[in-house]
Amino acid sequence: MRHLRRRSLIVSALFLGACTGASEHSEKQTSSQSPAPQTAAAASSAGAREAHAPTSETVAVSNGAVAAAPVTHAIARMRDPAATPVIRGLYVNRFAAQSARRMHWLLGVADSTEINGFVIDMKDEFGLNFHSANAEFRKNEGMGHGMVRDVRALLDTLHAHNVFAIARIVVFKDPTTAQANPAWTIKQPDGSVWHDKKGFSWVDPYNHALWDYNIGIAEELVHLGFDEIQFDYIRFPEPYKSLPTQVFPASNGMSKPDLLAAFLKTAHERLNKLGVRSTADVFGFVTTVHGPLEVGQWWEKLAPVTDVLLPMTYPSHFPHGSFGIARPNAEPYQIQKISIDAARERDHKLGITAPEHVRPWIQAFSIGQPTYGPEQIEAQKKAIYDSGYDGWVLWHPGSKYEPFLPGLEKGDLVSHKKGGAATDTTATAQKG
Repeated sequence: MRHLRRRSLIVSALFLGACTGASEHSEKQTSSQSPAPQTAAAASSAGAREAHAPTSETVAVSNGAVAAAPVTHAIARMRDPAATPVIRGLYVNRFAAQSARRMHWLLGVADSTEINGFVIDMKDEFGLNFHSANAEFRKNEGMGHGMVRDVRALLDTLHAHNVFAIARIVVFKDPTTAQANPAWTIKQPDGSVWHDKKGFSWVDPYNHALWDYNIGIAEELVHLGFDEIQFDYIRFPEPYKSLPTQVFPASNGMSKPDLLAAFLKTAHERLNKLGVRSTADVFGFVTTVHGPLEVGQWWEKLAPVTDVLLPMTYPSHFPHGSFGIARPNAEPYQIQKISIDAARERDHKLGITAPEHVRPWIQAFSIGQPTYGPEQIEAQKKAIYDSGYDGWVLWHPGSKYEPFLPGLEKGDLVSHKKGGAATDTTATAQKG
């Protein structure tokens, strides 16, 4: 049932305390994060939903610390690693998460549409987006890109709106940690630090100290109240022939796919013990390429050791002629449908039956023609539903979704998937 949400000064104060402004953004993220004032006001006052009364879920971290993270009953149901909730989310970059104004607008979108989750940058290639309580972790914070000042306050606000909070953690493309820990880096044959085409150093995935750091960050974020962890850049850098050979001193003959699977298996075990899911992003090609990519990703290796896999099946990223389609970017339905059908078939062969084990990324940005808008969003959503899944996440690098709002359904989340296993309706986010 839909209700008018109270506009609370307390909620506004929480945002002001939780966020810090960012004056400059990277080329990857757009320079303006703030919406038009009229749009923000309309989003917060129209079509909002009353939150459930908060409950208290106990979470613990591996060092024995225990904390009570207040969440609504709906969020508590969705956290269960054994559940398969439907998440329809928006990617929120580090700068949007630091902006009270931008978060206010994004919450207005969630209050009034099918959106029930945010994927929030908490560790990206710039470093941490929060001030860790761990002195060793703080060495890798990075500088000059701001951070969320009060994570608990931010999450309290999201949970008051029944928005599922997912922490995105960039793992192996980490030039900030590489600079702080040269011994953790991929090497060249002469022992010097290897750099990619853009001049960035990468950390060595075979280094177990790096595993402990990233999983430790994930555990701390769960302790602070995040509902799910999403690992990104679970891969090796591309081995371009124009670059020096990559040397991994600690590999001991282990293959790249086995290494990535071992990391995710360890993370999965540790995070499930805390009562949250462990998920990972993979290239869109992983769903249809039978065998490992050069970067180490292989569906059959990664799917069994994650609660959810999120293929980046962006139509613009597929070469001309893929699947016999002359211009993949112009056929968003076909690209998503072919890719996600393949993912579902491979899961079936592996015996993975969780209804929402695949949660595709949707392209909410434009590269070339056609310019993407609501029509392309709706086409990608329909392809995912027709492939037997209900959940997805929109990606725009600058978290600017204004042009795509007409492609989102108004009101509570409604299942549209065809075939496949039934959705666990007790774990589907209803915000009112």
